[in-house]
Amino acid sequence: MDPVIRPATEADLDAVAAIYAREVREGIATFDLVPPPRAKWEGLLASPHPGDHFLVTADGTDVLGFAYSSEFRPKGAYDGTREVTIYLDPSAGGRGLGRFLYDELLVRMAASGVRTALACISLPNDASEGLHRACGFERQGVLREVGRKFDRWIDVVWWQRMLTAD
Repeated sequence: MDPVIRPATEADLDAVAAIYAREVREGIATFDLVPPPRAKWEGLLASPHPGDHFLVTADGTDVLGFAYSSEFRPKGAYDGTREVTIYLDPSAGGRGLGRFLYDELLVRMAASGVRTALACISLPNDASEGLHRACGFERQGVLREVGRKFDRWIDVVWWQRMLTAD
């Protein structure tokens, strides 16, 4: 069976949480130091903002990855800007699923009237930067040593993609 992309459901949340928790424990892609409670994922499902989307890629009932758009900053003028997030299970890497997920997420965001998509990537992360470049994002700037994890300081870089015109 070929993987599909679909909106996340309550039934997907344990798999989503497991993918994310692995990165919390082992990686630097997230600055969370402990896995978030289930309520975080439930909140993404329930977001009332029309520009917020929560998608999974699945092979049958196996969730291979997820992507979502969410609030960038809690000020009204930022309403047309959303931050995007994507995580894949390590077994799903190198199959084009990140691009597959992002292509669908960005189409849905644009159709919802979102003007700008932003992504914050911890460095180094050549695979994530390559994915964002391939999906039409432009590298905007590096913030040096803004996060500390695994006893070291970590830089982040912001990537931006314009989705809609005025």
